[in-house]
Formats: sequence, structure tokens, C-alpha cells
Amino acid sequence: MSITEVFTNPTVKQVIFQIRFPNLFFIEDKIGDFQLKIMDKFPESALLFKKQLLFADIGPETKMENILDQNPDMARKIWQFSSPKGYKLSVQSDTLDITSTIHKTYKNPSSDHKFRDFIEFVLDRFFEITKIPSVTRIGLRYIDHCPVPEKETITFQTYYNSTFPLSRFKIEEAQSMKFVAIVSRDDCFIRYVESLKQVEDKYILILDFDAFANNTTATEVLTTTDKLHDIISQEYELTIKEPVYRYMRGE
Repeated sequence: MSITEVFTNPTVKQVIFQIRFPNLFFIEDKIGDFQLKIMDKFPESALLFKKQLLFADIGPETKMENILDQNPDMARKIWQFSSPKGYKLSVQSDTLDITSTIHKTYKNPSSDHKFRDFIEFVLDRFFEITKIPSVTRIGLRYIDHCPVPEKETITFQTYYNSTFPLSRFKIEEAQSMKFVAIVSRDDCFIRYVESLKQVEDKYILILDFDAFANNTTATEVLTTTDKLHDIISQEYELTIKEPVYRYMRGE
């Protein structure tokens, strides 16, 4: 069972949803129609350019900026749309992603700020415009900054069911720690990263959950995203303990 509670002080700092698909050569011709269909929720828009990496012998007299100016196709276009609720939507010829830095809940029915609703809203209109039958990859990523009230192993273990080898490497002695695992979960995958880092004058535990699935039909994208969210939520629940819940509730 995934967490549905809406916390006053959540640890999550960023949530990213992404789909990848075969390169759509017609996307630039369709982006205006797509913009009109999402404008009520994403009224602000911008066209960005992402420079691609170039390996070439350009000689000492030639500047890279001049080559890019003369060859605009070497820069990828990114159509970006912003929501007053804090969501950013980016579309490229082969990817679509939605990012939130003010995440409240994925699908709590009592909340009017559900991330899932925005995903569904965007996908319905994107698939209507592009008619693509499938996607090559779906990703959902949660990045959490979790409290480390005391830099000592005993306290740390009361807060977290950590993957760190604490019997050998004590928190008191650590400048940094990091654990990474990529595992399969119910026909999907998750990349789990746990890292202890110093930010300014205090330490925090960063939990990075990157769940993904490959080769899914367009009609199953939202259902698959629900599954990815459940996988992330279960891993999060396995990692944190009761003091972290109290922290998020502001107790």
C-alpha cells in the first residue's frame, strides 16, 4: 500500500515524470495545437535550445559559437510550459517530462494538487495530437532530502533502515556515504540511491528513487506510472522509520 497522507513538511524536493518515444519529425508542426490544448493549466511558454555535444577538429581560428550559430540544427529545441501551481512541462522531439518542486501528493483524493492529475491531463492531449501508439520508456523519479538530526550512528538507525554498512563504517566518522542499486520490480525497474551529504553546516540523507518501465502502449502509460509510484512508495516506506513521519507531520 503506497503512502497517501499529505504531509505539512514532506521530505520530497523534486518529482519528475518522463516518457520517451521514437523521434517525431513532425513535432514542431504539432506543438502549437498541443499548446492550445494545455494553455488553461500551463499558460506560460518558452522555446529553449539545448546545444548538442560535437566532436570535431575545428582548428585554432574557429570558435564553437560560430559553428552553432551557422548550424542551428545542432541545437535541440525544447518547448517548455509552466503552470501557476509549480509544474514545468518540457517537450522535445523524443521526450516529454513534467517536473514539480512543490510536490504535495501523487493521488490523494482529498487534495486538489495531485501530480497524477497533471500527468493524465498532459498525456491525454499529447497522445491526441501526436497519435503515437506506444512509448519506449516511462520514468518516475522522486528525490527526497531527509533529516539527520545528530551525526551519530545510533540516532541515524532510529530514523532509517539504511543500506549503509554501519557496522563497519560509522556515521560519526563519515564525510560522505553512497549506496546505489538497480533492481527489477514486477516487470519494472528501480534505481535506488542513498547518499549522506553535508549541505552547508549540516548533514542530510538524500534518497533518490528512479523507477522506470520499457516499451509500453500509449493506453497503458498512466497505469504503468501508477505501478512505478507504488514501487517508489514501498521502497520509501522500507527506508524511513517513525521519527521521519513525525518530522513530516511537523510534530
